[in-house]
Amino acid sequence: MLVEEVMHPDPITVDAETTLCDAYELMQAKGIRHLPVLDGGKLVGVVTDRDLRLATSRLAERPFPPEARVREVMSHPVETASPRDPVERVASLMRERRIGCLPVVEEGRLVGIVTGANLLDAVLRLVGVHRPSGRLDIRLPDRPGALARLAALLAERNVNIHSILTYPEDTDRQRILLRVGTMEIRPLARAICDAGFEVLWPPHTSCAG
Repeated sequence: MLVEEVMHPDPITVDAETTLCDAYELMQAKGIRHLPVLDGGKLVGVVTDRDLRLATSRLAERPFPPEARVREVMSHPVETASPRDPVERVASLMRERRIGCLPVVEEGRLVGIVTGANLLDAVLRLVGVHRPSGRLDIRLPDRPGALARLAALLAERNVNIHSILTYPEDTDRQRILLRVGTMEIRPLARAICDAGFEVLWPPHTSCAG
């Protein structure tokens, strides 16, 4: 999944000379928490509702007055993303830098903004929760053919895989999270368990007998 599939296109912006009061009122009116800051049409910073609250707080060592300009409190230089960046790269960067958004720039032009909420939406889409489905969580040996054998078992039972996520659990095992096209999960989990797989969800799946 790419950034262009999850970003907010044509984001609301403010000019660097906008007052803190006006920027905050704009955020409140639009229900947003991040504003890219432009100067002469060029992206020069980002300001958040937290930036504005901290800058004007009476607890600050030298609080800014409401008529101060956004350029005085904005974050800069700006980390940006490309519309064709993979979402996992952007998520990693936002986590590493501990930031809540990234402006999206293409050929020097601001075309969108991606936020933490957008990334959560992407995760939900990747795991397939937007479609009626059942959930399976399975531990596999981390070796060639293990996942193919599981997929073949599901195909034999005419069960479609809507989504699949994998991650290594340790040096020789991996976890597989599947969304499958059936709500009859427990009988399916029993069949998978009987075939020699370790089923972690649904819980209490028994392979006895």
